[in-house]
Amino acid sequence: MTTPPLPVSELFLSVQGEGKLSGVPSYFIRLSGCNLRCTWCDTPYASWNPESEPLTIDAIVEHARQSKVGHVVLTGGEPLIFKQVTELTAQLKTAGFHITIETAGTVAPDVSCDLISISPKLKNSTPTDDPRDPDGSWTRRHEQRRLNPHAVNTLLCTAPDRQLKFVVSNEDDLPEIDAFLSSVDPTHLIGPDDILLMPEGVTSPTPEEVRWILDTCISRGWRYCPRLHIQLFGNTRGT
Repeated sequence: MTTPPLPVSELFLSVQGEGKLSGVPSYFIRLSGCNLRCTWCDTPYASWNPESEPLTIDAIVEHARQSKVGHVVLTGGEPLIFKQVTELTAQLKTAGFHITIETAGTVAPDVSCDLISISPKLKNSTPTDDPRDPDGSWTRRHEQRRLNPHAVNTLLCTAPDRQLKFVVSNEDDLPEIDAFLSSVDPTHLIGPDDILLMPEGVTSPTPEEVRWILDTCISRGWRYCPRLHIQLFGNTRGT
């Protein structure tokens, strides 16, 4: 039986802008479609208003090969809602790529990867009073789905390296992060340097705006996570 094509939002070569591999030349595979609707989503063309072109797994892998880089980032939207990603990641691994998967951690299919980058969505992501959700239906679905500790614990078993990346708006987010971290299975041995705080927004913040994040990371041994691609290219697609 032929595997159905995947809805691809964009394929592009750039540098990884976030997390432990920030600055590494990487080929990005952005799938279109998401089971959440973050009010501050920086890729609405893959979530709120999904745009895509259907591509076969063979075609996607060949595009990645032609990039001549060794790192692939599978992102979205939410790439793990598509069952074909099991085969896609297996073929990318067979082709010799280092694979990062960027996910909200709400679902946990069987995948192959080297770095699982999980971004659990805090309450600051809920689209309350968002004009794109006039009847509140997405607000209710988002709240029901945005945190899934079971899926996160399953995903943490899929890769030799991991990062938990939290998008933060203010210090009121910290108790929610602490509560979520208490739900992580201690056998996964999540260390302080696996926990990243990233300021919300699609522009580079001022030092004053992120002072509290820096202070938190320093006091707890966590990592401050800038958006390098925003600094280099601005809020631009394909970067």
